[in-house]
Amino acid sequence: MASASRDADREWLEREVQTREYQALLRDLQGTDCFLQQFESWSDVIAFMRAGSSRDPLKDEVLRPIFRVYREGRDPRWRTVLLMIFWPGLVARLGKEHHLDPDDPEELWQTIACVFIRVIDRIDVGRRPERLVQKVVNDTIHDLRYEYRRRRNRAYREDAAEPERLEWLAGGIDGISFEVLCRREAVEQYVSKLRDHCDSGRISSDDYDLLLATRVNGMSLSEYARAIGLNYEVAKKRRQRAEAAVRRHEESLE
Repeated sequence: MASASRDADREWLEREVQTREYQALLRDLQGTDCFLQQFESWSDVIAFMRAGSSRDPLKDEVLRPIFRVYREGRDPRWRTVLLMIFWPGLVARLGKEHHLDPDDPEELWQTIACVFIRVIDRIDVGRRPERLVQKVVNDTIHDLRYEYRRRRNRAYREDAAEPERLEWLAGGIDGISFEVLCRREAVEQYVSKLRDHCDSGRISSDDYDLLLATRVNGMSLSEYARAIGLNYEVAKKRRQRAEAAVRRHEESLE
């Protein structure tokens, strides 16, 4: 039933982006961006974005003007366009993250969609003009897992507040709660440091994506290499060099 509902939503969105209203959005964008002039409709744009490698720099040529005009006006129709572009990846993520909410896949899907919207809402191509597909994917994975950690922590705190459990909790909660808290804070600090290293040029945006995906979001190096069309050994050496650059800088500070 949930799958049928998603299919119905997708079909409705596909029809929506073909309306005159949405075609007018494309024509307006084509008036300011030469690269997009090759596409006759949003169907052509979506097909282009879904084909080939996510590393294809030409995909930035599509996403960059979309994100720019969306950030300027916050027209919600751009959310629909971006949702259709990334739809297959979001559905794939539903299967890969099944463990986060195995009893309620529909709730997981709704959470993925909400997280995705939050991610695209904060994209700033002025600061990050390249590798936009990977930026959206990695941030969605990271924020999704953070959201479920937050929910588990909140549920744990609510359980801890139940009077009938206070006595039991007094003897066993400390180690668990601090472990969860410290792990979450460590992840947030690591991501913050990665962003600083990337912004300062010590590591590239490709390195940032690689470390975020494999060190934070739980992707194996081989899985990440396949996803972006990179040789495993090349990905391994790139990660080693990036982490060595990070270590050298932090050791110099010490």
